[in-house]
Amino acid sequence: MGVQNIISVDFGGTKILSALINADNEIVSRVKIPTNTEKGNEFLVKSIADSVKKILDENHLKENDVRAVCLGVPGTVNPFTGIIGSAPNLGIKDFNIKEALAKEIAVPVLIENDVNLAGLGIKKFELSSDVKNMMVVFVGTGIGGAFFFDGKLYRGSSFFAGEIGHIIVEPKGEFSTFSNRTTFEMTASRTAIVREIKRGLNKGKKSILKEYQLPKKQLKSRALADALKKEDPLVVKCVGKAAVTIGTVLGSITTLLNIDTIVLGGGVIEAMHEFMIPKIEKAFKETVLLEAGEIVKIFETKLGDDAALYGGVALAEEFLK
Repeated sequence: MGVQNIISVDFGGTKILSALINADNEIVSRVKIPTNTEKGNEFLVKSIADSVKKILDENHLKENDVRAVCLGVPGTVNPFTGIIGSAPNLGIKDFNIKEALAKEIAVPVLIENDVNLAGLGIKKFELSSDVKNMMVVFVGTGIGGAFFFDGKLYRGSSFFAGEIGHIIVEPKGEFSTFSNRTTFEMTASRTAIVREIKRGLNKGKKSILKEYQLPKKQLKSRALADALKKEDPLVVKCVGKAAVTIGTVLGSITTLLNIDTIVLGGGVIEAMHEFMIPKIEKAFKETVLLEAGEIVKIFETKLGDDAALYGGVALAEEFLK
């Protein structure tokens, strides 16, 4: 192996997934460890460094055999300075993780927002050069987005572009937490879907998911998908409502930005795409202006959770020319 290798790291609220990608753009090794946000930034940095060192050890590599470590972060990041402005799920604010990691590993560190990184992976490895103006939307615990204009990632004036989960969908709502307003991800993320299902269970609605009525019982996308296949009425209603909201919001964004491609991903879409995407497309068409919507292609990424890992290749190409 030569110095064209990179290590991509998907740094999330529950896991740190590191992958070695070789010069042929193949993932040849993975290491996954749990994220512990309770021990502070220094512990998180050490955890990332340890995962990188484990990848190197397992593949009999030295640090100078790797071109870069490319880190995807669920929050606002400045890829030029290495500063994480805000990553609420990680408990990080105004922290230069690039400088901190440089004290642990002697490999250039590049950082990017996780959905931006996924978008870079999708753009490079899954789409043709004909795609110019694209929106990537990942639906999971929350909802994140990435935008590409004229084929290039748009990061925004202060690196905040793509935070579509915070779009206001109701001026006032029962579950509002910011100035009594309800956001897109408060109504259409997995967190929102699970909350609605548990509300229904607490009201006595019949469902095969009654065991999840307990507040601390975690309800994941796979269980939701299994219930959908069995046509559970409560799950069909709640997931269907989320899909309509997603299609409506994406239709409004398309009317504004006149994009040509929408790529959907994330755990919710991956688990329930057969049910959700037709409903998303229907709501999209009912919302978007005809002239803007008729050229748009909507589809699910085939890269799945690996999209962000592959995005590390494109990020390295951009910053290490």
